[in-house]
Amino acid sequence: MTLASTQTHRDSAGTQVAGIMIMCVAMLMLPLVDTVSKLLTQVASPLDVAIMRAWTQLIFLVPVVFVMRRQMRGNPVSVYTLVSGVLMAVVSVTLIGAFATLPIATAIAIFFIEPLLLTLLAGLMLREKPGPRRYIAVAIGLIGAIIVIRPNFVVFGPTVFLPVISAVAYALNMIVMRQATRSRTALSFQFGSAVCGAGVMVVVQLVMVLAHGASWMPFEGAPQSAYWMVLGGGALAALAFLLITTAFSKAEASILAPFQYLEIFGATMMGYLVFNNIPDAMTFLGTAIILGSGGYVFYRERALGKNTQKIASRFKRG
Repeated sequence: MTLASTQTHRDSAGTQVAGIMIMCVAMLMLPLVDTVSKLLTQVASPLDVAIMRAWTQLIFLVPVVFVMRRQMRGNPVSVYTLVSGVLMAVVSVTLIGAFATLPIATAIAIFFIEPLLLTLLAGLMLREKPGPRRYIAVAIGLIGAIIVIRPNFVVFGPTVFLPVISAVAYALNMIVMRQATRSRTALSFQFGSAVCGAGVMVVVQLVMVLAHGASWMPFEGAPQSAYWMVLGGGALAALAFLLITTAFSKAEASILAPFQYLEIFGATMMGYLVFNNIPDAMTFLGTAIILGSGGYVFYRERALGKNTQKIASRFKRG
């Protein structure tokens, strides 16, 4: 291995670690967004909440794009962003619909078949080579997710399938994101996806108005506090998804997959703090397993970076 190739390998490992760290921050933010969404379903329909969240995400993303416009490279509106917009609309409507009935932690636990789907799809569609150890880490994380909340299909009925639909759509969106950010920056992609997603929601609202006589304005008659919650949730969601897009532009999808389990930890904590759902011993055990699986992947990346640094130092001494 030449010194130049060793440096490239080290830089790549450092970029992967940066992607992991960014992903962790985003995953700890998403439970806040989910909590706001669940609270809003008490005063509006899940579809109205999803529509307003899509619009506010776009509103908050516009000034970010203006300030960071020099980082906009590549066409922000393309087939990729259109597909992403549709997929994220499906994710938003189905997951918020689940929040209206299910506890947040239960919905997120069911949703987290997604990282396993993502790892499998990354190997099939992106030709990434996760390796058996990463597959094992993802599988162990999934076991931890099941331990955190044991989904009870008998109790909740068909509603439990909404997070499953959301998980499939989200995994496909991650694949689209990874493919798209090879030819455009994360900011360009996220802005295009937000525009297309908001456009899809406008079409959905139009269909609802024409077919069912729904109001043109979501949240009509809701208290003023609901609008402030919409703004706050939209701002958090815009930032979280921008961070996720950035993470996927820096690291392989199969590497990032286990770290998405951190959202379960946040969802469990928010369920306790906001909805008085007290975690039991099994929840803490499952959370430890989830964090352990992600930590193992992080350890492997750090070890790879240290090995390449040692090789580089040997070349320098030579």
